Amino acid sequence: MRIALGSDHAGFDAKESLREKLRALGHDVLDVGTATRDSCDYPDFALKVAHAVAGRQADRGVLVCGTGIGMAMTANKVPGIRAALCTDELTAEMGRRHNDANVFCAGARVLTADRIAALVAIFLATPFDGGRHEPRVRKIDQAH
Repeated sequence: MRIALGSDHAGFDAKESLREKLRALGHDVLDVGTATRDSCDYPDFALKVAHAVAGRQADRGVLVCGTGIGMAMTANKVPGIRAALCTDELTAEMGRRHNDANVFCAGARVLTADRIAALVAIFLATPFDGGRHEPRVRKIDQAH
């Protein structure tokens, strides 16, 4: 799977760790930055990841900032993106199963890098259930 990966300064260390773990699992990683711990604006990286997923340069996106909230809010402004703020196993799994989320968001000030990696693994491995959830997802996409 091709994964677009991005963070701001708060999520930088988690992103760096996650990039290597994703590659070790055989994923192709498109790292859109940031490249340092220097203060930066999270919307810049959320939009890069969201556009990569919406434009089909990536199958899924992963975003990490301080809380994950700003990344999710920004990514969800891009048509075709369904970004989920994931805080535990249930949100990582159900974001995929019921909402067909295509961008995972998390906070490095809320979760450890290892915990984020474990949740990303669940998110990437979980299929969309389809069925009764499909009309609901279409309604989300039509909201743009």
